Amino acid sequence: MKKSSILTFFTGIVSIFPFVSDAAYPVYNGYRPNGVVVQQPANNAARQLAAASRNNGRPMARNVAATQPTRVTGALPRVGSSATNAGRQYYQQEDYDRLAESGLYVGLSAGYAVAPRGTMVADYAGDTDSFLAPGAFQEADFNKDTVIPLQVSVGAAINSDFRVDFSYLRYSGLSYPSTVSTSDGAGGYINATVSGGAITANATMLNVYYNIDSFTGYMAGGSLRPYIGAGVGLSLNSLADYVVYDGSFYSENDPAYVGAGTPTGVSDIYAYHNGGTMEQFAFALEAGVTTEMNEGLKLDFFVRYANLGLVKSSGSIVVSQTEWLADGAGGEYEAPYDSVYHYTNWFESGRLSTLDVGARLRLQF
Repeated sequence: MKKSSILTFFTGIVSIFPFVSDAAYPVYNGYRPNGVVVQQPANNAARQLAAASRNNGRPMARNVAATQPTRVTGALPRVGSSATNAGRQYYQQEDYDRLAESGLYVGLSAGYAVAPRGTMVADYAGDTDSFLAPGAFQEADFNKDTVIPLQVSVGAAINSDFRVDFSYLRYSGLSYPSTVSTSDGAGGYINATVSGGAITANATMLNVYYNIDSFTGYMAGGSLRPYIGAGVGLSLNSLADYVVYDGSFYSENDPAYVGAGTPTGVSDIYAYHNGGTMEQFAFALEAGVTTEMNEGLKLDFFVRYANLGLVKSSGSIVVSQTEWLADGAGGEYEAPYDSVYHYTNWFESGRLSTLDVGARLRLQF
């Protein structure tokens, strides 16, 4: 009796040992010591789920194994980088937000015209008797005083890359050349001095700017955004009245062979050129960098090329000159009057362009 009881006890212990062992040390059910993997049948719940999926006409979900990661070395890519644009650098999000454009703005810029360019020439130089009105018979550069172009802008950002504005740009400090080469009437040239002839240009333009930092990457640690821009519009170019003075003496007749009172020559020729105003097509190209300041202020540092079109006189010239008369004894004397002549449609013109450097302060709303 006792032996059978003991045998029964050990038989129960041995029969439950596999269940206890599995619970303590779980083993993949498909594994077999001989290397053969056996597909285990689904449990009742899985079989019921599969049957229900077939009944509903839906495919049964499958478990997809995750792709094994590939080990890489080096720094993490910048925010926004992509495999299709390798090497392109972007701002970190906080920098990008800080420098992003948004809303309306007004701007004021001042610069310095480092290379104003323009020459004046007499368009009437090939006309008959054109030498009678002194002017620029050879091209002469504009006279350049300190030129500080001022610009006022009102615009808005379309997005973080593009902005558009209307601007008023004014140039002054230029004038007609102070010295020109005028014709002597015999195929040569005589130096003549000039006074007056101030030149101003008032340009109204529509400008478009594009931030190129997505191509250039970080500048100054992300605090500068490079940009390019272009503008087109109209420029009102004005040329003030000016006087060309030729102090030479021109002989017409030998006083020894003409009678008294006959004109023998002229001297001290003053040509009063009436200035003019023209509306011209203008365009500008600009490149620079933008930095952020406090309270919505942005500061642009730029280089700009502006082509402002033609500067032209009105074509009206009044010439005053001193005449000399024969005295009948082989000599001559200055006439008690000056001869005055009026010429029309005799124009002088020249093109104006300039290269500027400057800074623009913009208030962003």
